[in-house]
Amino acid sequence: MSIDSLKAQLPDFAKDVRLNLGSIANDDSLKEQTKYGLLLACALASRNAEVAAAFDREAASHLTPEARDAARAAATIMGMNNVYYRFVHLASNPVYKTMPAKLRMGVIGSPGVPKTDFELWCLAVSAINGCGMCIDAHEKVLADAGVTQEVIQTAVRYAAIVQSAAIALEAAQLPAYA
Repeated sequence: MSIDSLKAQLPDFAKDVRLNLGSIANDDSLKEQTKYGLLLACALASRNAEVAAAFDREAASHLTPEARDAARAAATIMGMNNVYYRFVHLASNPVYKTMPAKLRMGVIGSPGVPKTDFELWCLAVSAINGCGMCIDAHEKVLADAGVTQEVIQTAVRYAAIVQSAAIALEAAQLPAYA
């Protein structure tokens, strides 16, 4: 399945999602590796098998095996970190902020792709997962590396579109209302 076949599966109530998927498919504002790694990481974070498979197939012809693994690692490591750091942020007890996380995160230091690509992917996944602490941390690293606010906003826009495709597919599987 590709982005086009994914678009074809979306029901009529998700017309805007189809149009948005078309716009990101044709968007060349990001470098190829940045774009397809971002889409793959976001698709995996959506936790929808159809969306993940579509973007994995799409990414296969645009990413090296190392870059595909890095995108998978970004989704995976943020799946862990976003839960932990969202808890730390939301917990009323301030003692959790002083405790070491004790989570292995070596891939962040050596992801196998340029650091800015990996950080952008992590930021977008953190947006999907709703972790403000991680969003702030990754946005700061990106800003310090000279990544523009427009690129950061584009990454989060892509995340929103991919997530909306997953929701549309799931909503289409619900029984029709009479």
